[in-house]
Amino acid sequence: MKQIIKQIAKLERVDQLIRLKATGRPSDLAKRLEVSEATVFRIIDTMKEMNAPIYYDLARQSYLYSEMTMFKCGFYLEELDDKTERELSGGHAFANLRKVLEF
Repeated sequence: MKQIIKQIAKLERVDQLIRLKATGRPSDLAKRLEVSEATVFRIIDTMKEMNAPIYYDLARQSYLYSEMTMFKCGFYLEELDDKTERELSGGHAFANLRKVLEF
């Protein structure tokens, strides 16, 4: 579990540096993250697989996002409308729950 948390923290840190346009070259980013350059490439590839629109800008010598994006990993609460809630619960449990709540 601790390993997963560390990996998520690295992804969040890279995301922050990309937003700041301050990753530097891959070798610089590797030093900053205290990982190998190969690990930096794996992190960037992982983020791309998660649909992050990342590219390397030669002029700035930094990774950038090609469009506004937000990396969010974790749990958060979201209020759902009735239709979405029904779809998530399969419909039947939702109807029964409504009856119980109305009682």
